[in-house]
Amino acid sequence: MPLRTARCLLLLPLLALGASPAAAEKLKDWTSVIRESPYWESQGVYSNILTIRRWILDSSGYCSEIERHILFDRRGQFLGYMNNAPTRQGTQRKLNDTRQRMAANGRADYWVAGDPQTTGYPFALACDQPHVNMDDALARYVGSLPADRIWGDWDDLTFASADDPKSLHAALRYIYDTRNNQQRLNLPAEMPRYLAGQLLIESGGQRKAHSAANARGIMQLSDMVLDDCGISPGNYWHRLAQLDCAMRLTSQNARNLRPAFEARFGKLPPAKRDRLFTLLLVQAYHGGAARVLTLLEDEELAQPAAYFADHPERFSAGDIAFGLVYHNLGRNRLGLSSLYYVADVELAGEALCRLPRMADDTLCADAP
Repeated sequence: MPLRTARCLLLLPLLALGASPAAAEKLKDWTSVIRESPYWESQGVYSNILTIRRWILDSSGYCSEIERHILFDRRGQFLGYMNNAPTRQGTQRKLNDTRQRMAANGRADYWVAGDPQTTGYPFALACDQPHVNMDDALARYVGSLPADRIWGDWDDLTFASADDPKSLHAALRYIYDTRNNQQRLNLPAEMPRYLAGQLLIESGGQRKAHSAANARGIMQLSDMVLDDCGISPGNYWHRLAQLDCAMRLTSQNARNLRPAFEARFGKLPPAKRDRLFTLLLVQAYHGGAARVLTLLEDEELAQPAAYFADHPERFSAGDIAFGLVYHNLGRNRLGLSSLYYVADVELAGEALCRLPRMADDTLCADAP
């Protein structure tokens, strides 16, 4: 479960200013915005969404002032921003006015009104979302302060010592390398960086992070998953146990997804195939492997996958990973928070690898 909560993009009935009557008739509800999006529009969407999420995560760019909303289209292209009104209700009215003007002046094909519980189209995100303080999270992860360093035993693992505690990063590498050498893992080479990104986004490196959905610890695992990993309640917060369990869960997801993934995307060039599989594993950690499997196999939900597999040269691995979800929004409980989670994990890994102390670390060898 992610630490942040996005103000998600559920859409209400179309108000057709700026659209023809025929378009208004076709685009009756929020799913119509998605269903009317041709698959080719996923070209470049990953890079576009990363840019928008970077502004939010870093409080930079058009989110340098947090009392704003940014608006963007279904390709993730930035359309504009607006300063918030003094009240939530006023901000909602102002958002709808802004959407209406964008449709009227041709910046958007159409617009959909929102209300205090939902947002409309063009899509909007608040700059002041609750999110991880990335500077603090990175400092905890690399053990900048002695209090953030750890040591201990878990299962057959013995990490560091009371006299020489080490960072969460060193713990992640130790556990990953140990389990990999024990042939308990079969994951893409880039997976450790994404696991680090997940730790940063899930908990900010805070040992006692606890979500409203009762996910807990540095990897925000549910009690059911912790129990499946053989972790007793007294060790639910154990950071070595959390890391070990997250890797076990990810490896299990990989085993479950790999046959369907290879059948659908096995002909991609190796580097692109591995990147796509890694992003889908991040998606599976967030929403479950069963849901990702439907995107690869289900007769209806796998139609975008079939298109991307037939035209892979047109899309990056990120575009495909996003497109599989985007074109199925509103089905099988899929929401844009899933897209934001993958983007945020990507950005957290990039931020980690920009640290000077990580320059020569193998975890960052293939970082963008």
